Amino acid sequence: MSIITDTSEVLLQHQPLFHQVVPYTEATDKLLELDFTAANTDLTDSILENTEKFTAYIDRLLTNAGARYGIGGYAEHRTVYRISKVFNGATSGDEPRRLHLGTDIWGPASTPVMAPLDGHIHSFAFNDKFGDYGATIILSHTLGQISFHTLYGHLSLRSIKNIMPGESIKRGDVFAWLGIPEENGHWPPHLHFQVISNMENKTGDYPGVCKFSEKEKYLSNCPDPNLILQMIPAHR
Repeated sequence: MSIITDTSEVLLQHQPLFHQVVPYTEATDKLLELDFTAANTDLTDSILENTEKFTAYIDRLLTNAGARYGIGGYAEHRTVYRISKVFNGATSGDEPRRLHLGTDIWGPASTPVMAPLDGHIHSFAFNDKFGDYGATIILSHTLGQISFHTLYGHLSLRSIKNIMPGESIKRGDVFAWLGIPEENGHWPPHLHFQVISNMENKTGDYPGVCKFSEKEKYLSNCPDPNLILQMIPAHR
């Protein structure tokens, strides 16, 4: 029997194992797929530059759709990142970062976040620049011959209190909660969930958005999070 050495392949093979990352009942909870590309002309600068207006916009969409969560964004080329210097180059001529590498789950602050499988805390940080992750936790996991990481961004500050690198996390453990804008990088409450094969020696942070010219490199290193989440319909 051949040994699987590709992260995407091993995640696909182990899908029945994964625990849900946020509370969700497939039979009763509706999800709304959200679009943050240039095709969404409703998202004006006046909304994006005001966190309260942006939050009200998300809340209105979810309420009107009767949805528990908004979801989506993997490999999406997002114009929303123009509002933050975090995603721009060092100089005006540099290519900005716009390609999203995770899946976002938009929902209420304090929503619990659960570990999809056993692991341990790789690192954590408070990335507090406007538009950044805010409170962030990265877990390390091993399946078969593959080691990989999961990143959880836009958390509450209480999520990173009294924890230590190397601390064990069991499948299904509630280890974090969605944060309010003041602690989540100044975004409407949501979870940025990302799978990372190689952390490239980074701690407490890893790019969640890349330059379009670096798409192949980063998407190869960051497989589709829905392989774990299994929340987005297959037609995507």
